[in-house]
Amino acid sequence: MNEEDRVLDASFFERDTRVVARDLLGKVLVREIDGRRLWGRLVEVEAYLGPDDLAAHSRGGRRTARTDVMFGPPGHAYVYFTYGMHWCLNFVTRERGIPQAVLVRALEPGPGVGRCGGPGLVTRALSIDRALNGAPLQPPDLYVVDDGVPPRRVFITPRIGVQGTGRWEKRLLRFCVDSPNLSRRLTATRLRGR
Repeated sequence: MNEEDRVLDASFFERDTRVVARDLLGKVLVREIDGRRLWGRLVEVEAYLGPDDLAAHSRGGRRTARTDVMFGPPGHAYVYFTYGMHWCLNFVTRERGIPQAVLVRALEPGPGVGRCGGPGLVTRALSIDRALNGAPLQPPDLYVVDDGVPPRRVFITPRIGVQGTGRWEKRLLRFCVDSPNLSRRLTATRLRGR
C-alpha cells in the first residue's frame, strides 16, 4: 500500500455487476479503524443481479429496510447479518434504482489480518458490521484500492449456498482466482477459466 494506489470511485461500481465482480479480483479492500489500516486482496466475489435473480435479497423488486441500500447509488457498502451470527459485506453496483451488488467472499489477508476465507471471516477480520451499512466506499473507513498488481487468471463457477433458486443456482456468477484463501476450493469439473 503506497501513495500511487488509486481508490476506486463510484464510477467503477456503476457498471454491469458481472464486469465489476470480475474487475474487483486482485484489488485491495482497506478498512481503517482505531488508527489502524487493515487490508486484504480480493480473491473471491459473487454477483447478485437484482429483481430477476432468485438468490438476491432484492428478488422480485423486494425493498425493505434491510435491502434499501441496494436501491441507492453505486459504490456503497451493503452490510447485512445472516444465520444469526455473521455479517456479510457487499458492494452496491449499477445506477440508483437497480438493486444489484457484489458479495465479498474471500480475501488474501494483509499483515496482521486473520483468516478471510468466507464472507463472515472477511467481516470479522476487518471489523465490519452494520455501522458500515450504506457507507460510501471512500476513505477513511472502507474503500477499495487498485495498487497496480497484474491480474491473475479468473475462474467462474456457480455461487455458493443458493440452493432452491431454480436456474439461478447453476448460473456462473462466482468469480475467483486460485488461492488457498478461497471459501471453497476450485474443482476441475465445476470451473471455467477466463
